[in-house]
Amino acid sequence: MSTVKHDGKVRGFQFSPWNLLLIVPLLVLVTPLFNMDGPRLFGMPFFYWFQFLMVAVGVLSTWIVYLMTRDKPTTDAPDRLSVEDLDEGDAR
Repeated sequence: MSTVKHDGKVRGFQFSPWNLLLIVPLLVLVTPLFNMDGPRLFGMPFFYWFQFLMVAVGVLSTWIVYLMTRDKPTTDAPDRLSVEDLDEGDAR
């Protein structure tokens, strides 16, 4: 549940389809996909240059997700919970 504060910023979890792009950099964790010697690039084995490439891909995908989700419209709906709902009561 996300909440809109008086300063207009949204806090909390917000799902966006753009967030699925953040899964792409996680491919570097699947080592069997790139655990090989060839093809070589400038004499460097595939295992190493693919990891360097994935660092750039991870930065690029994070930047794209940031740009596409930073101006997401917010709602002016009030919070559904009141102070009484948030009160711990006798839990202490």
